[in-house]
This record gives sequence, C-alpha cells and structure tokens, in this order.
Amino acid sequence: MPDHAPLPDTVAELQALVLEQQASMAKMLQEIADRDREIVERDQEIERLTAQIDKLRRMHFGRKSEQLERQIDRLETQLEDLAAGSGVADVRRARARASSSGVSAASPQEALPPHLPREERVLEPESVCPKCNNAMELLGEDVSEQLARVTAMFKVLRTIRRKRICTGCGHIVQPPMPGLPIGRSIAHPSLLADIIVAKYANHTPLYRQSEIAARDGVRLDRATMARWVGQCEELCRLLTEALRRYTMATAKLHADDTPIPVLAPGNRKTRTGRLWVYVRDDRRSGSSEPAAVWFAYSPDRKGIHPQTHLSGFEGVLQGDGYAGFNELTESGKVRLASCWDHARRYLFDVHESARQHRRKPRSNGST
Repeated sequence: MPDHAPLPDTVAELQALVLEQQASMAKMLQEIADRDREIVERDQEIERLTAQIDKLRRMHFGRKSEQLERQIDRLETQLEDLAAGSGVADVRRARARASSSGVSAASPQEALPPHLPREERVLEPESVCPKCNNAMELLGEDVSEQLARVTAMFKVLRTIRRKRICTGCGHIVQPPMPGLPIGRSIAHPSLLADIIVAKYANHTPLYRQSEIAARDGVRLDRATMARWVGQCEELCRLLTEALRRYTMATAKLHADDTPIPVLAPGNRKTRTGRLWVYVRDDRRSGSSEPAAVWFAYSPDRKGIHPQTHLSGFEGVLQGDGYAGFNELTESGKVRLASCWDHARRYLFDVHESARQHRRKPRSNGST
C-alpha cells in the first residue's frame, strides 16, 4: 500500500483539510468543464466550416472561379488550425485527467485497414513475481494497433551476371541482362513509377522531387527526370491508346473537365490548364465489362479539344451542359444526356435559400 501523509490531530485541522481538498476538486472540475465547453464550441465551428467548404466546392464545380478557389483554401486553412487546436486540447485534457486519477485516458481505437501487413511487438513482463519471487503464469493480454508509415528509401540494385567457360571446348555462357524500360539507364522501373506517380497523381513537380531526393544524398537532375518522363510516355503510348479505344468503344460515356494549375516555363507562375476525363462504367446497369477512365490534357477549355477526343464516339454522352459538346450532336451520332448532379445543385441552392428565408423573423413594421 502507498504511504499516506499523517492526518491532522484536531477536528478543526481535519475540517480545514477537507475544505481545502473540496475547493481544489471543485476548481479542477471547473477547469475540465471549461475545457470541455471549448472543445464543444471548437467542434461546432469545425462542423460549420466543413459544411461551408462543401457548399463552396459544389459552387466551384459549376463555375470554376479563382475567387472561390482562394476562399476554399482560406477556409481549409482555418479548418486545419481549428483541428490542430482541438488536438492540443485533447492532450491537455488527457494530462489533466491522468494527473487527477493516476490513469491515462484511453483514446478511441479506429478500425485500421485489414489488408495492411501487421508487425507484432510483444512486451513480456518478468516471469518471476517481484514481491514473492514465485513463478508467474500468463493471465491474458491487451492488444492495441497504431498506423505506421515506412518512409520510402533509395537503394542500389546491383545485377551481377557471372560467366562460365567450358574447360573442354571453351564455350562461354552468361545469363542475359534483365530487361529495363530505358536501356543503359540508372533508373530502375520502381524509380520511374515513383516519379510518374508523384508528378501526375500527387502533383509534385520534378524540381521538388529533385529537392526531396537531395535530402537523402541522392542527386536526381531535373532535366534527366524530365527525359525519363518523356521516354516513359512514349513507352506507354500503346497502352494508353488501347485504353482510349476501349473507353470510347461503348454506347454510353461520361465526360467532364477540371482545371489544374500548370507551371508556366520561365516565369515560375501558374496558368490554368484543363484535364478532360472520360469514364466508361455500366456496372450499375448490370454490365460485367470492366470500367475504364481515360484522361486528356489541354492548355485551355476550347470546344475543339473534346470534339477531337470524341471524334469516333457514337452513343449517349453524359455531361454538365458544356456548350463545347453541342457540335458533336450535329451528325446525329451523339446524343447528349444531362447530369442529375449538376441539375440537383441548383435545386439544392434554392432549397437552402428558401429555408434560410423561412427562418428569418418577420418584421412587425407596416409596409
């Protein structure tokens, strides 16, 4: 049992001690209540900002204005700051409760993806009792999981091809060199794949990838990586062309475009390009054919781009009402179908506006 401080000798001193502890407990409970109220208010503000960002994104999807982009970025920054403040409050509250009760507060466990590999680290207590030196038996175990991130690392793959010679006839044999996407290059397929994914999927420019590699002591010249990108583009051309043909060979196609910032060469400023996406997916209609997506880039949003992309398409084209699609219908081979999501957006805005109007108190003044 832990040692306790000696109790007071008189009733008056004991009453004073109890009153002091009650006041200290009341102060601590008030501090916890204040922190809980701050957390509730912060969570409400996070929900409000999240709803506002969702609404702006719906508007941005329709109008694509730079002003909305800046407003969304500002609100997302505020949301991150509030979430960070909520995390600080969580730690402080956990520390306060641990200091008052002596037991650390348990955090709620989130379900982690089951497909991830598990690395077990078993913590074994002593097999001998520290109090009586008797042997201890296994009583049970507690299991907790944390999501870890293993940082990507560079390594050098050395391919050693040994030669052998026949002692009888002098014939020499040697295994052939494994095929590489780019012959006589230091780039392994894994490095090329990482560069391509980082550039096009994660929007990490090559000069930033070069800076990231430099932190690991690896020199990757930007011009060299750009040449690799061009070589990979040409090597994958047959595959991307086959994907385009398969995507377009359907009776129903979904089309849309989205703005992307493009770094203009020379002045390090960005301009707005367009990424066109064409989707073939009839699985919800009972089709067993695999879905496919084909992307195409253009420096602007002129109608000639989708008209060129869809020059061989025949069937129903579902889009957002973009006027650049209208010319495709002149031949009668393409029929346009409107998108319910885009139509619903305006109905939703009217509904929200009407609901807010109904909430406003009526004026008592005469008209």
